[in-house]
Parts: sequence; C-alpha cells; structure tokens
Amino acid sequence: MFVHSVYFWLKPDLTPAQRDQFWAGVKTLGEIPGVRLFYTGAPADTDRPVIERSYSCALVTGFDDRAAHDAYQVHPIHDTFRELEHLWTKVVIYDAVTNP
Repeated sequence: MFVHSVYFWLKPDLTPAQRDQFWAGVKTLGEIPGVRLFYTGAPADTDRPVIERSYSCALVTGFDDRAAHDAYQVHPIHDTFRELEHLWTKVVIYDAVTNP
C-alpha cells in the first residue's frame, strides 16, 4: 500500500465560511478513483512532548500502489482542490509504502 499523509496549517484569520470551504474541498479528495483509505481530521487532544499539534487538518489517503497515487495527483478533483491554496499557510506531505 502507498500511504499519502498531508498536514495543512490554515490561515488563522479565515472566516467560518472559508473554513467550511476548505473542509468541503478536502473531503472531495476521497471521491477520486483509486483511493482505498481516506481520513481527514483535526489534531487529537493529546499532550506529550513528541506530538505535533500545530496543524489544522490531517489528510491520510491510501492507494494500492504508486501508480494509483500518481493518477490521484493529476485528477481534476485534486486540481480543483489545489485552487484553495490561498486558505493555508503551510502544507507538509509524508509518503510511505508498506513493507513487502
């Protein structure tokens, strides 16, 4: 499995409507063909020194393989979501593959 994890830091001065627009947009990514695992959420209320909680949204997607991930990256739904980039200040991506 190919796991694509994305963390967004939203702009702090967004209106409630802009925040709703972001969350609605990020949820559309789960509709892209080839997505086998899809999760979006906010930081959990845990507090240990090693936990990063400064992000606004976690997006975790899973694909059968790299080819499915690559197709996701160029899908029109993904392109439309990227048009919302004015709503965040930072994005960090981690890609991982499961051990054979």
